[in-house]
Amino acid sequence: MSSTNLTPRETVSQLDKYIIGQHDAKRAVAVALRNRWRRQNVPEELREEIAPKNIIMIGPTGVGKTEIARRLAKLDNSPFLKVEASKFTEVGYVGRDVESMIRDLVELAINMVKSEEQESVRARATEIAEERILDILLPLKRREGDTVQPPEGDLLLMPADGTTVQEDGKRNETREKLRRLFRAGKLDERIVEVEVTDSPSGPMIEIFSTSGVEDMGMNIKEMFGNIFPQKKKKRNVRVADAVTMLADEEAQRLVDMDKVTRTALEKVEQSGIVFLDEIDKIVGGDPSHGPDVSREGVQRDLLPIVEGSTVNTKYGMVKTDHILFIAAGAFSMSKPSDLIPELQGRFPIRVELDPLEKEDFIRILTEPHNALIKQYTEMMATEGIRLTFQEESIAQIAEVAALVNERMENIGARRLYTVMEILLEEISFEAPDMAVSDREVDIDAEYVMEKLNDIIEDEDLSRYVL
Repeated sequence: MSSTNLTPRETVSQLDKYIIGQHDAKRAVAVALRNRWRRQNVPEELREEIAPKNIIMIGPTGVGKTEIARRLAKLDNSPFLKVEASKFTEVGYVGRDVESMIRDLVELAINMVKSEEQESVRARATEIAEERILDILLPLKRREGDTVQPPEGDLLLMPADGTTVQEDGKRNETREKLRRLFRAGKLDERIVEVEVTDSPSGPMIEIFSTSGVEDMGMNIKEMFGNIFPQKKKKRNVRVADAVTMLADEEAQRLVDMDKVTRTALEKVEQSGIVFLDEIDKIVGGDPSHGPDVSREGVQRDLLPIVEGSTVNTKYGMVKTDHILFIAAGAFSMSKPSDLIPELQGRFPIRVELDPLEKEDFIRILTEPHNALIKQYTEMMATEGIRLTFQEESIAQIAEVAALVNERMENIGARRLYTVMEILLEEISFEAPDMAVSDREVDIDAEYVMEKLNDIIEDEDLSRYVL
C-alpha cells in the first residue's frame, strides 16, 4: 500500500535535500522502502511470506537517525511513530505497555486518513456551509403571506427596487444577490449568529493503570461522551469565520468513519513505520552481576511485536508482520550484540552513522532546504531585518560547534542550535526596536568571534552555557 514507487536512488536524492551525509543509512532505508513496494507487487500467495528487513542505526546523538526515519515516512506518506524504548522501563518494572506503540500508530493513521478524507469532501462541505450562511442571512418564511425583510439598515441586502421579498422569484433573486456578495467577500465582516456543536464537558477521569489496560481511559471517555449528548452552542462570529467553522463541521459529517478505519488499519499493517529510539538503553548491564531482568524483559516484550503478532486496538485487530521497525541507539556503553539473540535476529540490517565534523556543520548550515541559516534569515525578515552571513562567519560558527562538541559531550548537529541562539541573541531581542538604518545586519567572522570568544576561551563557562 505504498503511496509512492520511488527508486532507491530517487529516495536517497530526496533525503539529501534535508540530511547531510550518512550515505549508508540513507541507502539502507531506501532499499527497505523499495522492498515494501516490491512485496506489494509479487504474486499474492508469496506476498504474506516476505517479511520486512528491519534496520538498526548505530551512531551518536544528533547525526540524523531520527530525521532519516521521519523524512522516509513523509516521502511514502506512511503512518510514522517515534517511541523511546526506555519509556517501557522507567522505574523498575513499571513502564508503558509495549503494545501501546501500535495503538498510538493506529491513532496517528486514523487522524491522517480522516484529514485526507475531509480534504476530499472540503468542496462539498464548503458549499453546504455557504447555504447555511445564506439561510442565516435570509431566513425562510414561517407562514404563507409573511414577508421577509433584510436586517434593518443593511442596504447591501435590499432588493434593487426597494420592495420587500414576497414571492419565491423575488426571494431567489435576493438570495443569488447575497451569494454574489458573499463570494466577493463583501459580507466577510458581517456578524452572524451560528449554531455549532459543543463538545461535552463530562467529568475529568484519571486512570492509573497497569500494563495492558492503559487505553481504558480512552474507552471510558467515549462511554461518558455517549452518556452526555452533544449540545448545540450559539456563537456570534464574522461571516468569514462562520464559513470555516461550518465547513469543518460539515466535513466531519460527510466523512465515512467506517471507511477511514478500514483504510487506516490497512495503512498501518502494510506501510507503518515505527522508530525505536534509545534501544541501547534497554540492553542489560554488566553480565558478571547477573541479567538485568527489567531491561531484558522489555526486549522480550518487544520481540513478538517486531517479529509479527496481532495487537488489539479499539479500532480492531492489527497485525504487525509487515510494519517496518527502525531502531537506533548510540551504543556508547554497549554494543548491538548485547541485545538478546532473538531480538538481534529481527534487525538484520545494521548501519553505522558517522560523527559530524566541521565540514558537515558548514553544509548543515547552508545546504538543506530547511538549513539553519535560511531559518534565521527568514525569521528576522519578518521584523524587517536583512540578515547576511559571510562564508567566513559560517565556517567560524561550524568550527565553534565542532570545538565545543570535542571538549564536552558530542551532541552532533544539535550543538548548532545553541551556538546560533547565543550568536543572534542580541539581534533577536533588539529586532522590533531597531532603527531603519540599522536593519541591514552583516554577520562576519569578527562578529562571530566577538559574541562567542568568551565561551570558547572559558571552558568552564561553556559547560554551563552550551
